[in-house]
Amino acid sequence: MTTVAVAATDGMLHLELALACEVFGANPEELADPWYTLAICGPGSVRVGRFLMEPDRGLEALAEADTVIVPGWADVEREPPAALVDAVRAAHEAGARVASLCTGAFVLAAAGLLDGRRATTHWEHTAALAARHPRVTVDPDVLYVDNGTVLTSAGKAAAMDLCLHLVRLDHGSAVANTLARRLVVPPQREGGQAQFVTTPLPAPTHHPLEGLFPWVLARLDQPLTVEDLARRAGMSARHLGRHFRAATGTTPLKWLLIQRIRRAQELLETTGETVDAVATATGMGTATTLRRHFQRTVGVPPDTYRRTFRARTPSGASGGPARARRASFGA
Repeated sequence: MTTVAVAATDGMLHLELALACEVFGANPEELADPWYTLAICGPGSVRVGRFLMEPDRGLEALAEADTVIVPGWADVEREPPAALVDAVRAAHEAGARVASLCTGAFVLAAAGLLDGRRATTHWEHTAALAARHPRVTVDPDVLYVDNGTVLTSAGKAAAMDLCLHLVRLDHGSAVANTLARRLVVPPQREGGQAQFVTTPLPAPTHHPLEGLFPWVLARLDQPLTVEDLARRAGMSARHLGRHFRAATGTTPLKWLLIQRIRRAQELLETTGETVDAVATATGMGTATTLRRHFQRTVGVPPDTYRRTFRARTPSGASGGPARARRASFGA
């Protein structure tokens, strides 16, 4: 998934478009080489918010990309342009992975890509999306939904979460986390393939759990319990659970498990430690326990995950079809 096309037409939201360009248009060769080849595709001059821009290529080029990003659509009261809808549908039919940011889900829905699928969008517009497209299962409570070749996100910050999720899928957890640190955003927010939401770091400062998160992350190799976390936070287990759900959207134990899995991913990508050693380093106890939770959360066993991300070389060979698409995309 090395070529990314961002669809741009009049009426797109500039923040979502800009963050997609920031994530996929960067060139951090020290993180992954090759990185993505990015093109903004649109029907001639495009007005995005207060800005007038000249796309790199026409909308027809969406069908040549490995991944197509559809930013937020500003006026959800009217139908998106037919040319955009047709181009997004054609791209998906050509084999592209298509992801919408915020209200870009209305474009995907109009193209029929969300029929029979679970999807999300900005919480203010989930009811409108469901009413207009009854064949779509709209989930208003998640950050993003990954259906494999079709992905949707909620608004603003969740759009960044989805972009980082795509980077994680393509380049691994270590690269995605490093990029997130560079962008000064939390890398741990989940809402992906397992269809759960965990937002482990609270946005406000001086939160009651502000000091607890780094303390836990530094001790993932230890057998921590809810009582341990509550004692560290200076509150009862019941109060801890309430604060945790308000801050992260999940329970302390679920959050802790996800952090252990994420640490395991990084170790599998960046070290040659055995699965037993990774299980010990992440507090999972045994390789059997790690394999069970890893498979359930990530979708593949630890050994398969390691082969996928440690086998990648700077040449980044990803098969003949992808090479052909890249050549066409860059023409």
